Amino acid sequence: MRQPVVAAALCLAALATGCGAQVDTSPADGASSVTLTNCGKKITYDKVPSRVVTNDVGITELMFALGLEDRMAGFVMPDDKGDLGGVPWKDGYDKVPWLSKDQVTKENVLDARADLVFAGWNYGFREDAGFTPDALRKFGIPSYILTESCRNGRTEISRGIMPPLQALYEDLTNLGKLFGVEKRAAELIAGFRKQVADVEAKAPKGADRPKVFLYDSGEDQPFTSGRYAAPDQIIGKAGGVNVMHDLEDSWTTVGWETVVERNPDVIVICDYGDVSAEQKKKFLLSYAPLRNVSAVKHKRIFTLDYVDLVESPRNPSAIARLGEYLRTHQ
Repeated sequence: MRQPVVAAALCLAALATGCGAQVDTSPADGASSVTLTNCGKKITYDKVPSRVVTNDVGITELMFALGLEDRMAGFVMPDDKGDLGGVPWKDGYDKVPWLSKDQVTKENVLDARADLVFAGWNYGFREDAGFTPDALRKFGIPSYILTESCRNGRTEISRGIMPPLQALYEDLTNLGKLFGVEKRAAELIAGFRKQVADVEAKAPKGADRPKVFLYDSGEDQPFTSGRYAAPDQIIGKAGGVNVMHDLEDSWTTVGWETVVERNPDVIVICDYGDVSAEQKKKFLLSYAPLRNVSAVKHKRIFTLDYVDLVESPRNPSAIARLGEYLRTHQ
């Protein structure tokens, strides 16, 4: 999960048949180990992991998209992440054990005999519970951190070190190298880049680009996306401007007065959790301080699923769907 307060991407034609992939049992290029750069640090993995535990839906689907189900011991995520049956890599959910619908913990990782934990800061890793890469290392379990969640040093908790789509491509590239599926990773990235470029080619330019606010949750204060969370580039590539682009963080809280001041033309709701998208929409339309905000006055409110809006292989599809909405709701 990102924070406790708190359709699907199309398969590339070349990959549509059979989501499994042949994975080497030794590191790529015959080397005795694989060294990757993750969150700005060099990390060496002594072997290809064969019992990976993932946390949350976007991270899990990165593994599925690369055909790495056979390298997974299981995944952890709540059951509030929408329909999982329509995704191109549905077979992954059928094959890989769902270990817990709560939080990933030391206990379920050890019970699964994990040899790698793939999670992120506030997507499983958390200092308050002592579940960190350093803590896992003491048990001999290496980690890989979701790049969207890398801490950037601006505060103790601020996250994000590169544009969100670059983070997606970075993780696919790294995982491809670690698991010996570099060709598949490259094909995915090339297909995603083309899908995004096709949307950009149709998008409005300059002053015609609508201002967009991402609403995740929260009534006293809204939880939203700064420049380093996936919605920033989903909005930008779709043809809009994220009104919170100046925030050098990924997912963060702002004040309603800032939303009113920046007067978005469109609001995108993140659909997940105990509060439905329809309930969130009703709140936005009835919340008095927002009554003069353009998006509320004209009821220009669009919904995307949680997995569309966190780093995941569904991001390009989300760009296409939001792009179509923005073009038809000027």
